[in-house]
Amino acid sequence: MADKNLLLVESFFDNDSAFESDGTDFDELDCSDPLAMSGRCDLHKGLRIEISEQPHTMRQVTNIIIALQKFKQVRSTEFTDHELFNIIIENIVEESMGLKVNCEFSRTYNKQDRVIQCTVCDGLKKSLVQSQGTPNLLAVTLRGGNSNRMGINLSTYTTPGCKATNGQPICLKIAQSNLYLACTKESGTSSQPHLILEDVKDEETLKTIEENDGMERFLFFRKVTGGSINTFESVKYPHWFISTSKNESMPVDMCVEEDTSRQKIFTLQDQKNLN
Repeated sequence: MADKNLLLVESFFDNDSAFESDGTDFDELDCSDPLAMSGRCDLHKGLRIEISEQPHTMRQVTNIIIALQKFKQVRSTEFTDHELFNIIIENIVEESMGLKVNCEFSRTYNKQDRVIQCTVCDGLKKSLVQSQGTPNLLAVTLRGGNSNRMGINLSTYTTPGCKATNGQPICLKIAQSNLYLACTKESGTSSQPHLILEDVKDEETLKTIEENDGMERFLFFRKVTGGSINTFESVKYPHWFISTSKNESMPVDMCVEEDTSRQKIFTLQDQKNLN
């Protein structure tokens, strides 16, 4: 686009120079100095034209040509401040319009077909395993290879286009079960969010999740950095992340980003697509 615009301006100079005197006392274009090679030329005493190599719209180029025609029509060898002001306002300054997007409607998350089965380890290489008899996960250092690791199914959701998000919306469930990870608070309390395993009887209810419909507790924003480092932020409770203790065999829970006492990074291993 920049080349085309430059050719248009050059064509204007070649065919109908705005700087020829036409019987007036107007000075000719002075491109004798080395700066002319960079697109800069002395136009008039106290005035210089610069041809930028950066992309411009055709409207901007047209406005430049119109402005140059205005320069050509001025009969005085000096522009008054008022004349320069009018030329700039009429031809160079473009009206800027902003489009306000209405984001008052609720965000909708639609489940995609893609499902990844994997095992999950924290930053200390502890594996996530199901705690027997409690609705929790534990972070445990496993011995004896990968055969003892618990599989987790990761399902992706479409990202709402209206508001910016902090990653790819996903839900996480224990493989070969109906147990999903959920970030929730105890009803009627102001306590901090906690991570639990919740049995979802009807998985069809997770296909479409609306903002504030109560099902957001199953959604997390997955952000990947460095190709393999994952974080999982609660959609329902922003700035709260799935995390593990630095100690062995402790529950997997939620913490705020500023909490340095817990691990908030995970790696996904043994990945395979289920569809």
